[in-house]
Amino acid sequence: MLMIMTAAAALTAATLPDEKPADVPVTTATVAPVDPQAQDIIVTGAQTDGDEDYTIDGQTTATRLALSLRETPQSVSVVTRAQIDDFQLNDVNQLLTSVPGVNVIFSDTDRVYYSARGFDIQTFQIDGIGVPFAFGIQTGSIDTAIYDHIEVVRGAPGLLSSTGNPSAVINFIRKRPTREFRASANAQYGSFESLRLDADVSVPLTSDGSIRARAVGVYFDTDSHLDRGALRRWTGYGIVEADLGPETVLSGGYGHQDHRSRGALWGALPLLYADGTRIAYDRSASTAPEWSSWGVIDRQIFGDLTHKFSNGWVARVSAIRRATDENNELFYVYQNPDRTTGNGLIDYPGKFAAPTRNLTVEAYLTGPFALFGRTHELMVGVNRSAQEYQQYAAYGAIGTPVRLEDLLAGRAVRPNFPAFSEDPALDRHTRRETAYGLLRFNLAEPLKLMVGGNVTHSKSEGVSYGVPVNFDSTRFLPFVGAVADLTANLSAYASYATIFNPQTEVNAANEVLSPITGNNLEAGIKGAWFGGRLNASAAVFRTRQNNTAAYAGFANGISFYNGVDAKSEGIELDVGGQLAPGLQLTGGYTLMRVDGEDGDPVRTFVPRNTGRLNVSYSPPALDRLKLGAALQYQSRIYFDATTSAGVAARIQQDDFALLDLLASFRVTDRVQLSANLRNVTNAKYLTGLSYDQSYYGAPRTVLGTLSVRY
Repeated sequence: MLMIMTAAAALTAATLPDEKPADVPVTTATVAPVDPQAQDIIVTGAQTDGDEDYTIDGQTTATRLALSLRETPQSVSVVTRAQIDDFQLNDVNQLLTSVPGVNVIFSDTDRVYYSARGFDIQTFQIDGIGVPFAFGIQTGSIDTAIYDHIEVVRGAPGLLSSTGNPSAVINFIRKRPTREFRASANAQYGSFESLRLDADVSVPLTSDGSIRARAVGVYFDTDSHLDRGALRRWTGYGIVEADLGPETVLSGGYGHQDHRSRGALWGALPLLYADGTRIAYDRSASTAPEWSSWGVIDRQIFGDLTHKFSNGWVARVSAIRRATDENNELFYVYQNPDRTTGNGLIDYPGKFAAPTRNLTVEAYLTGPFALFGRTHELMVGVNRSAQEYQQYAAYGAIGTPVRLEDLLAGRAVRPNFPAFSEDPALDRHTRRETAYGLLRFNLAEPLKLMVGGNVTHSKSEGVSYGVPVNFDSTRFLPFVGAVADLTANLSAYASYATIFNPQTEVNAANEVLSPITGNNLEAGIKGAWFGGRLNASAAVFRTRQNNTAAYAGFANGISFYNGVDAKSEGIELDVGGQLAPGLQLTGGYTLMRVDGEDGDPVRTFVPRNTGRLNVSYSPPALDRLKLGAALQYQSRIYFDATTSAGVAARIQQDDFALLDLLASFRVTDRVQLSANLRNVTNAKYLTGLSYDQSYYGAPRTVLGTLSVRY
């Protein structure tokens, strides 16, 4: 209710491994942008570092056009560098739990599903270029130190994304070099022996800054609240940017991250006894032995060339080469233990190596043109992405009975894994080619109409654990949007987008599921005040997705799925920016329903109500001090399971809220001390319920930070 009241007040302020057994799917409008910040968005990507605001005035994630949030006919949320630093959102999972309408659902300790509007988010964008998850799931953590901010566009990404779900696009905007010298460093220490050291240096390589470079490095080492759990992560990033002329910018860089966990869960805790009753666990309980680990190395080489023509047109060519290597030794258990004896669980240890190689190249052209006495805008582009994914698997003595008490004590013995076969168990090659375009018509001073779409050719060849995963299809995905200014601060908007997404999951008969199809329709009101420093929106949406792979079981060493049709309908509120001098806020509330074709609830592991509120205040009379709080709420979730004894039972996580607090003080102009307290009320909650296993989230923790800036 607080979220609803806050957003409403803001809106009216101006008028006063398939290998894995547990793999489950889980400003005022203007004719053409003239704001200097909007031009920076086109040329190098808007940067928020050094700005205290919790919003930005413009984005290009939705359309490639440099539009303000108010001019964009879809729901948009932003997390700026200031918010990331204030609340120490150092990991992507921490960051996304602060975003309105986005749910973070853990499959196990190192694999995460993200959802919005009831459906999975299966692709991240980096500076606008989409890089899909190899299995529709993020494996390994992602440090946020190399990113300036993120932009989240909810709804179907039908215009710019070749395929996808009608959920959301999450675009990570990298840090860019500055023309003047800047440097910062942070040292953090907190609960569970958590240590994090990072440094960020931007250097002009020429006297006028026409050639400049930036480097970021992070070392992170922490134990876990789970027994035997730990994580060590190295992150490095470097970028060089050069002005080839007054209107041409060339940049290139490299990013590297090494994620290695210990005592890591593959799957999670079995939640039910064989008789269907719930198993009681300590918050720290884990069935993973110390030797179980996920290892993920992610390397990215990227570059872009941007030119701004004298007539206002902009051309950009971008490329990213991403190479990911997984090396995992994991321990999974399934079935359900007997309440009295503890017997009944079966082990499934596995060793995996999974190289993924992805190359994506994109080029687009955007600019204004005159027609019938008015200025309109056009955007056209092409995108080609090729990905090769392989997975090598070796299993220990699978199918051995194990006792729950032995697993909780970490006594699972590491087997002598055999050597990998020369032929990968999974070998899949995918290719996608897309041509897209958008016309933004200035029909009247208060009315803008967008019409566009993309044509995508998608092809896959290969095999997954003995099952062919071949498809070859071409689809056209239309997009329509309109924005009408109602007052100097308020606009009404509506949009329609479609999706098409081939799948590689198989059903119980080892047949590949048909592609996902769907659409998203939304309408709402947006507002912008104080020159775009405060943005808010209220939207209603209806999202449909057909034939989505839903986990249906595990047999013969692979997971199998059923196609599920679902429709979500709901209301979203969103607000972000400065409410008053020194007072920054982001937040929102989503209320929805997700039903199948028969009208019954589906995807019940996704909460129907979610609320987010992030507030910080620095008193103008004492601007060295900053205090803040973050609230995350979700309604109940549940999963209807059948135990290994054939007993039907419902596993439920009741609604809960997490409260975080922050306090920081600038000792000098260059030195700052801060403290962040998370889960202040020490709430105990499950991290997900997409199948019949889960584990508990972290208890109350504290993190102290010493920051130095030049």
